[in-house]
Amino acid sequence: MRRALLAATAAVALLLSGCNADDVKPPGQSKVDVDTPQLQKLKGATDIEDCAPGTATDGGLPDLTLPCLGGGPDVDLTTLQGPMIVNLWASWCGPCRKEMPAVQAFYEKYGEQVPVLGIDYQDQQPAAALALAKKSGVTYPLVADPGGDINGSDPVPHFLGIPIFLFVSADGDVEVVPGGVDSVDDLVDLVDDHLGVAL
Repeated sequence: MRRALLAATAAVALLLSGCNADDVKPPGQSKVDVDTPQLQKLKGATDIEDCAPGTATDGGLPDLTLPCLGGGPDVDLTTLQGPMIVNLWASWCGPCRKEMPAVQAFYEKYGEQVPVLGIDYQDQQPAAALALAKKSGVTYPLVADPGGDINGSDPVPHFLGIPIFLFVSADGDVEVVPGGVDSVDDLVDLVDDHLGVAL
C-alpha cells in the first residue's frame, strides 16, 4: 500500500511540474549564432557579398526571415524576386562541397541575369560553413537556416536531403530540384528547364 501511495504521489508531482507551452521551443528554432565577432572576422577574410533584402512584396519564396551568415542584414525571403536560384547546402554535405565551385562559376558568368543565394541549411557549424565557402571561392550572398525552417514552409514542400535548388521564376513560382551539379553547363540547362531563361 505504501508503495502505491508513493507511486501515486510521484505521478501527481510529475504532472504538476510538467512542461507548458512557454517551456517548449517551436520546431526548427535554433540557438546557433551565425553573427559573432569571430564569424564576422572569418567572413571578412572572404569575398562573399553582403546580404541584401529585395524589393518584392511577395516574390514567391516562403514568409521566412533568415540571418546573414557571418553578419549583415537579415533577409526576408518574400522580398526576393526571380528569376533566381537558391542553393541549399551545408558544410557537412559531401555533394554540396563538390558542386559549390560549379555554382560559383555560374554566378560569375550569369549572376547578373540569374542571381544566386546560398542558404546554409541545418548547419550547426557556421565557422566550417564559412571556411568551405572561402575554399570554394564563393562570392554570392549566404544566409543561414540552422533550424531547417525553410523545409516545408509554403510553397517549399518537405524534402529529404541536400543539396537542393529552388528555382524562383519571375512570376514567383518556385520549383524544388535536387542538386549535385558538376558544371556550369549543368546549371545552365536547369535554368533553361525550370526558369525558361536561355543563357
